[in-house]
Amino acid sequence: MTSHNMTWISYPSKSQPFTSQEEIEAFIASQNIISRLMHCYIAFFVPTGLTAGICILIIFIKNYLQNRRQTLDSLLLHFTISNIIMIFFSFTVITRPDYLTATHLACSVLSFFFNLGYFNSQYIFVLTLLTLLLERLPPRTALCKTTQRPILCVGFVLAYTFCLSLTEAVLVGTDNYQLEARCQLDPLFAWPEYEIVKFTFGFGIPSLLQILCFTFLLAKEAPAGAPGLQQHIRAYPAVYVTSVTMFICRLFYNIMVLFRTTLKLQRSIGTRENELVMNIAEIVLFCESCASLVVILCFHKPCKDEVLKVLQKCRRQTSADNHLEISEAATTHQSGSQ
Repeated sequence: MTSHNMTWISYPSKSQPFTSQEEIEAFIASQNIISRLMHCYIAFFVPTGLTAGICILIIFIKNYLQNRRQTLDSLLLHFTISNIIMIFFSFTVITRPDYLTATHLACSVLSFFFNLGYFNSQYIFVLTLLTLLLERLPPRTALCKTTQRPILCVGFVLAYTFCLSLTEAVLVGTDNYQLEARCQLDPLFAWPEYEIVKFTFGFGIPSLLQILCFTFLLAKEAPAGAPGLQQHIRAYPAVYVTSVTMFICRLFYNIMVLFRTTLKLQRSIGTRENELVMNIAEIVLFCESCASLVVILCFHKPCKDEVLKVLQKCRRQTSADNHLEISEAATTHQSGSQ
């Protein structure tokens, strides 16, 4: 693997000079867009996503302690943890439209842990989708038996994604660790191979596996006694809605990652407009992590049932309090009349 000298690269907003009043106005407008998107994400998506994630963790852990253990819940628990990790790392966008300043080594470490959560969420969800589809196969199939051991499957995914994240950390660059730079979770100064590996193993292969799963779901007839296709999808709406959401958001993000690679290979830093769209794509990726957790909380049956129970308890408590207040008021009124 050939080492690359990436010291020439920089953000267009930090290095390109202004040549006209129109460019200054366009620059200010782009900075305002990024700033507003960041504030919207921090104010609405982060609290909602973290609240949903914590509720999911509580529900799944409670069900696990009560011996209500299901393979699907174990996989979604791991998916939830991965997305919560991504949300915490998304706090790096608080400085936008500016960037974090860190050494190449510190930025590489941040990138490693972010990629660990990113790859984990992607592959564990593919495994979740595969587990659901295998329910429509005879239970004696070897692959079906393997997916019935969630701890083994999660362990394999963790080992695989750890190796991928470690590879990405190396591809950030093995030189100039002591130098300071503006840092993103996918560093601008990373080698072009970094984005190629991330697109291939973080989006291309998982998306292909998801497409194959859906093709199998649509093409293969259900065995005798198995639920029909529509009934099967209605039984697990959270998984399929999340799958579509992840694909759309990560497609946009990975297209921009590949576009940035093209610029690097051409030894171009691009334009301020390219930088703006890349920042938008990054925030969209983080919004997807929050939205996926909300979808699971609202549509996955064990979570939805627990939420409904809590809401019903709150309504009963409110009704009981109101009834008590009315009774006390009536008693006081009767005593005053006498």
